[in-house]
Amino acid sequence: MVYAHRGASAAFAEHTRAAYLKAIADGADGVECDVHLTRDQHVVLLHDANLDRTSDGTGPVAEKTLEELRQLDFSSWKGARIPDQYGAKSDQLLTLPELLEILRGAGRTIGLAIELKHPSPYQLKLEDRVLELLGNEGWNAETSMLDNIQVSFMSFSPDSIKHLLRFVPAEHICQLVDDVTVEEIRDELGLGVITGGAVANVMKAAQQEGERILDDCEVGLAGPGIDYVRKHARTVQRWLESGRRFRVWTVDSENDVALCQGLGIHEITTNKPAQVLAQL
Repeated sequence: MVYAHRGASAAFAEHTRAAYLKAIADGADGVECDVHLTRDQHVVLLHDANLDRTSDGTGPVAEKTLEELRQLDFSSWKGARIPDQYGAKSDQLLTLPELLEILRGAGRTIGLAIELKHPSPYQLKLEDRVLELLGNEGWNAETSMLDNIQVSFMSFSPDSIKHLLRFVPAEHICQLVDDVTVEEIRDELGLGVITGGAVANVMKAAQQEGERILDDCEVGLAGPGIDYVRKHARTVQRWLESGRRFRVWTVDSENDVALCQGLGIHEITTNKPAQVLAQL
């Protein structure tokens, strides 16, 4: 199965209305999104905790109201012209309910993989708010279906995963894992040597706990990055043999798609759903 990573995000700006409508048009089996809480507790689709990279705004998402976010431009940075049928520039920011409405219009069963982003200033209130919102929309916790939408939940945070397991069957929960290095953390977050090392230690501990959760079969879905799959072949094989369903990210190249096929991976997440579906 092919999931569109933040929508068809090679074509249009990630997490935008255009990216998700394009993913549906491309025939993606499902879509992936990252969620944060606004200051007034709306669930919005954004990857970063800060606005700087993907909008003309700045500062933490958590400090803005939804109305304030609506004033920002979330699509122009990509440099892709948005067709009229995919909405105006001012329509591109999406809340989770708005994405659900788009997916209801797909005319077929479609997957929705929701990644809970941590650390969050609202901590596990993020999970509670997402579950509350889905329940209000008619989501069935046991089947994890909402109309034609098959919902699953993902996080790198073991605390998030353990919290979700209290309310959602394990088969619909995905523990994300990736290799963590001090250098990458420092570079990505712009941190100094000491602070970067401290943050990396926390993240490394979370990675090890996530691996334990998968070793002990506490969740039904394993979500390693493609680099992790390459580096940890024996671990991947062990998890596959234990019955974990695999959702690997972010798989864009023909070689990586072929690697996943060869390993028997069940789901791949890609920025290029049309290209990957054509190859498959």
